Amino acid sequence: MESEVVQNQELDLIEKQIQTSNYISRDLSWMQFNNRVLDQAKHVDRSIFDRLKFLSITASNLDEFCTIRLGSLYNYLDFKKERYDYSGLREEPFREYLMSDIHKFIGDQCEYFIKNLSPLFEKNNFRIADYSFMSPDDKARVDAYFQRTIYPMLTPMMFDNYHTFPALKNNRLLFGVVTRAPHDNQNQLRASFIQVPSNIPRFYEILDSNNSISFIAIEDIIRNNIHHLFRNIEIVNVSLFRISRNGDFTLEESEDIETNFLEELKRKLQTRRTGRVVRLDIEDNPNPWMMRLLKIQWDLDDQNIFVIPKGALIDFTGLNQIANHSEFKSKRFQPQPPVKPISFPEQGTRDLFEVLKERDILLQHPYNSMEPLLELLEKAAEDPYVLSIKITIYRLAKESRISAALLKAAENGKHVSVLFEVKARFDEENNLREAQRLQKAGCFVIYGVSSLKTHTKLLLIVRNEPDRVYRYVHLSSGNYNETTSRYYTDIGLLSTNETYAHDVSEFFNVITGHSHPSSYINLITSPIDMRNELCKLVRKEIENTLNGLPSGIVIKLNSIQDKELIDALYEASQAGVVIKLIVRGICSVRPGRKGVSENIEVISVIGEFLEHSRIYYFHNGGNPKIYIGSADAMVRSFDRRIESLFLLEQEILRKQAINVLRYNLKDNVNSYTMQEDGSYKIKEHNGEPPFNMHKEFYNVTKEVVEAVKLL
Repeated sequence: MESEVVQNQELDLIEKQIQTSNYISRDLSWMQFNNRVLDQAKHVDRSIFDRLKFLSITASNLDEFCTIRLGSLYNYLDFKKERYDYSGLREEPFREYLMSDIHKFIGDQCEYFIKNLSPLFEKNNFRIADYSFMSPDDKARVDAYFQRTIYPMLTPMMFDNYHTFPALKNNRLLFGVVTRAPHDNQNQLRASFIQVPSNIPRFYEILDSNNSISFIAIEDIIRNNIHHLFRNIEIVNVSLFRISRNGDFTLEESEDIETNFLEELKRKLQTRRTGRVVRLDIEDNPNPWMMRLLKIQWDLDDQNIFVIPKGALIDFTGLNQIANHSEFKSKRFQPQPPVKPISFPEQGTRDLFEVLKERDILLQHPYNSMEPLLELLEKAAEDPYVLSIKITIYRLAKESRISAALLKAAENGKHVSVLFEVKARFDEENNLREAQRLQKAGCFVIYGVSSLKTHTKLLLIVRNEPDRVYRYVHLSSGNYNETTSRYYTDIGLLSTNETYAHDVSEFFNVITGHSHPSSYINLITSPIDMRNELCKLVRKEIENTLNGLPSGIVIKLNSIQDKELIDALYEASQAGVVIKLIVRGICSVRPGRKGVSENIEVISVIGEFLEHSRIYYFHNGGNPKIYIGSADAMVRSFDRRIESLFLLEQEILRKQAINVLRYNLKDNVNSYTMQEDGSYKIKEHNGEPPFNMHKEFYNVTKEVVEAVKLL
C-alpha cells in the first residue's frame, strides 16, 4: 500500500512536468487516441456486434503500439541511449508514466467488457460459453473437435537443464504449464510451453436448439484437455499468457546490390519474431513460480506485466469472429451503397478515358466507389493504345484487382513500372511476395528507395491516341487497396491535366532513376522541400494577418508531430491567425495555451469510417491554396519518407475539398475537442441538431449528382 502511494506521488510529479511543455508527447497522444476508439465501443446506440468490433480494434491498435513504439523506447533503455520525449522526460520516467497509462487502458477495456458488454450477449442470441458449464453432449462435441483438429497441432516445449528456453511467438496465446514427475521431490518443478494454434478459428461454434450460437474459446478447450499432453505427470498449474515483442527496426543504408537489401529485410523480419519482450498479458492468479521464471527469462518488472481479470479475454482481437459472423450481418453497421462522383455523374455510361480529356474527377471514398479507378487500370491493361503504366504501391488488398491488372498489362507487352514499398510496416512479407510475383511476370519493380519509405500514392498511364499522346494520372491520399477504400475516407484525383502529368512523370523519374528536378509545378514533395513549403504557406498567412488581410488555416490529417511546423503554427496563432486542426490520431500541438496557441482549435473525428485523407487549406487572402496527398505532418513524413501533396487547381474541386473540411468541422456526432492538457471531450451540440458527416456526405453527393443530371 505504501509503495502504491509513493508510485502515485511520482506519477503526479511526472504529470506536472508533462503539462509544462508546449508540446504533447507523441506516445501519450496516441494513448488518448486509442481511448477515443474505445469510447466507440461504449456507444449504447450501436449494436453489440459493432461495439465488439471497436473493442477488437483497440486491442489490435495496442498490439501495434507496444510492438513498435514501446519497442522503440526499449531500444533506448536496453542500450543505455539518451532519449528526450516532447514532454521533456528522460527514458525511465517516461516509461513509468507510459506503462501506467497502458495499465489504466487495459483495465478499462477489461472492466467494460465484463460489466457492460458481456451481459448483452444472451439477448443478442449468442454467448461465450464456459467449458465447465456446458452440457455433456456439447462437451463431447468439443472434446471430439480437440482430438480431431487441435490435439495434432499442439507441441509441448519443455524448459529445463537439458532444453533451452523456447522461442515463443509474438502476439500468440500461450500456455505455461508447471509439472512435477512422480519420482521428483515436491520442490522440483518443471516448465513446459504450448503455443495455441493461430491458423484455426479462435472460437469453436455450436448452434443451439433455439438458434443461439455458443462460442467456446479454443484456449478453454485446450485447458480442459491438456492432460492428454502430459500423461502420468502431475500438472501443478496451467497459466494462459501472451507476449508482445519489440518489432521496431531500421534497415541499414548500404550501397550493395538490391538482392542484399532484400536479404537484409528478410533478416530484420526474423528479428521481429525473437525481439525483446516488452509486454506480458497473463490471466488472473498466475502461478508464482511460473511468473518468476518468465520475469527472469525476459528481464521484466511489474510495469511490463498486465494481469487480465477473470471474465475478460486475453487478446480481444479474437472477438472479430463474433462481430463479423454471417448470422449477425443484419445487425451490424452497413454503409450505404456508394454514390457517383459529383464530377462524374455519367459513371457507367461513358468511357472514362474520354471523360478525363474533358475534366478532372475528384473521388471521395468511401462515399464514391473506387470502381472508376479500378476500371481505368483494368481497361488500360487490355487497351492496345496504352504504352506504359507506372504506380507506387504501399498496401494491397488480398486478391488485389490492382495487382491482377498490372500482371495482365505486363503479359500484354506494356511497360509496367511498380515502386513496391516492401518496408510498409507489418505488410513487409506480403508486399515482398507480391512484388516478386510482378517482377517474374515482366514488370520493372523497384523495392523501395534506399533508407526512405515510399508512402506517396501516384499512378501514371501513358496512352498513344490518334491525335496525340495522353497521360492519365491519379494522385491520392489513400492506398491502392479496394478493401480499405470501403471504410477509409480518402480523396483521389483523376486527371489528364498536363501540369499534373508533368509533375507525376518527373516524380517517377526521381524515384526510379537518378533525376533531380529543380522544382515541380503543383507538387510539394518530401524529403526535399515539404516542411519548408508548408512553413512558407503558414508564414504567408501571418503576413496577410499583419497587413490587415483575411487569413486562416485548416488542416486535416492523421497525425501532426513535427516541431518546426508546430512552431510555425504557434507563431501564426500569436499573430492572430485562426487555425483549425482536424487530427484523427497523434497530435503534439497543445491548443488553447495562453500566449502560445490561443487561436488554435483541435478536433478529432472517430466513427464508423477511419478518417485517412490529408487536406491542407490556406486562405491566401481570399484565393485559397489547397493541397491534398499522402503526407501527415510528422518528422518521418518530412525526413524519412517519399511523400507528395498536390495543389488543387480547378475551382469546383477546391469547393469540394472545402466542403469536406466544412463537414468535418460541423460534425457533432463523431467529434472530440482537444483540451489544453491533451485530453479530449465529446464535442458539444450547443443546441444544434445532430450532424453525422459519415451519413451526410452520401446525401450531399447524391443531391449534387441529381442536380447535375437535370442541367
